[in-house]
Amino acid sequence: MRCLGIESSCDETGVAVYDIDLGLLAQGLHSQIEIHARYGGVVPEIASRDHVRRLIPLVEQVLGEADLAIDSLTGVAYTAGPGLAGALLVGAAFARALAYARNLPAIGVHHLEGHLLALMLEPAPPAYPFLALLVSGGHTLLVEVGGVGRYRVLGESLDDAAGEAFDKTASLLGLPYPGGPALARLAEQGDPKRFRFPRPMTGRPGLDFSFSGLKTHAAVTFRELGDDAARADVARAFEEAVVDTLAIKCRRALVATGLSRLVVAGGVAANARLRTTLAALGEKHQVSVHYPRPALCTDNGAMIAYAGCQRLAAGERGPLGFTVRPRWSLSDLAPPDSSPE
Repeated sequence: MRCLGIESSCDETGVAVYDIDLGLLAQGLHSQIEIHARYGGVVPEIASRDHVRRLIPLVEQVLGEADLAIDSLTGVAYTAGPGLAGALLVGAAFARALAYARNLPAIGVHHLEGHLLALMLEPAPPAYPFLALLVSGGHTLLVEVGGVGRYRVLGESLDDAAGEAFDKTASLLGLPYPGGPALARLAEQGDPKRFRFPRPMTGRPGLDFSFSGLKTHAAVTFRELGDDAARADVARAFEEAVVDTLAIKCRRALVATGLSRLVVAGGVAANARLRTTLAALGEKHQVSVHYPRPALCTDNGAMIAYAGCQRLAAGERGPLGFTVRPRWSLSDLAPPDSSPE
């Protein structure tokens, strides 16, 4: 099985080719950050139109880098959800049309499944089962992963995802888009002793998250001071509160499941303070902590190619038509017949 993967769930066009025997052969990514920066966030219609412009040239580029003819493909995978409806439709329509024209099997992939399995593209991935913290701009979840399609959601955000809270707080502090990385850079200049923000939902049992109130707390603190010099201190307190909250919930989930492997995926997995904090947690509690390489933390075609290839190789097939699902629960997924235990 040699699968072309297409990711177009939001503002990044990702394409990759994965071979089930040879591994990842090539990948390419086009980011729309510069386009959306002037608006302070992603504009769905603009995102969809840019996918239309970028997708075919990117497919040609990736096939060229892999030194492959299009006839050498044996399957096509595409992100079917969750995400922006228009952006998803661009990738799905192209992928399904290509598969139909070349008489290839095609399959729609759950975007979050792609993130959960991205670490499997690394040279020495952890064995199943493991605990996954999926933390990105749109999602924050704790998931017990037993294999391809074997997922048990243990906790999730009840409002803003962690990455979304980063971006919104950065905007409130007057930082440029994308806000998360800008806030993290500013936080390095902050005084860690000036403010201590609450760690939401850590004083009660459970593994769910809530970051909306923390965002509001940061905004009120900054507004009441009216002091530009406090910007870095607020950023520092906010980042530490988010990171500590994620770490506390990870520890609880590890204890509850008895697992000794923690995988961190999604765009916020690149945050340096989060990595340092979870590394300390792992060392203290004899837990191995794993991350995909930075290029596989953000949205990318490689994770979709991998997840789709596993399902296609197991005999799963999508229908001739296609649909996209802007909202799609991870709990709706089932394993393919021959996925690993």
